[in-house]
Amino acid sequence: MDIGSNIRAIRKRKNITIAQICEETGLSQGFLSQVETNKTSPSIATLENIAQALKVPLAYLLLKKEDRMHIVRKDERKITTSGIEKLKVEHLSATKNVRMMIVEAPPGASTGLVPHAHEGEEVHVVIKGKIYAEQGEDSAEFSEGDSFSWNACTPHLVKNIGDELAIILIAVYTESDQAGDFL
Repeated sequence: MDIGSNIRAIRKRKNITIAQICEETGLSQGFLSQVETNKTSPSIATLENIAQALKVPLAYLLLKKEDRMHIVRKDERKITTSGIEKLKVEHLSATKNVRMMIVEAPPGASTGLVPHAHEGEEVHVVIKGKIYAEQGEDSAEFSEGDSFSWNACTPHLVKNIGDELAIILIAVYTESDQAGDFL
């Protein structure tokens, strides 16, 4: 864990000097310098004092880099295709267990010829167009602004039944952190 680097980065971003932190916490500058260079490990109580001086939650100091905010700019999105219909999939962002994507389906396109199942839970929001969704014995038609969700372990299928491109925002939650083709 790189707590010291986190402390230094936050302190510098907020334009706070080591002396200011030490004045507020009662720590020595030498000790805080050793904390920031990861040469010593402070107690939880000391970390709490440093967090208060930096005006951040203690938990934020403990986050690993991969658990912090991840930014994907629009022009940097990964774009793939899925299924036999080659649906366009724009990967918006992801955490260890949650992925968000925008799927574009031309008229008549679907997620496959037959319903399929996989690990996870899905939430869909129809951004544009008209779609048909089926899961097990349940089915419905959806238009712009409608949403639906399901446990993906039950076979399901989504199809564009409109005359225009359908755009669907999808969030997928899985217990494992293995990315797969879930469409």
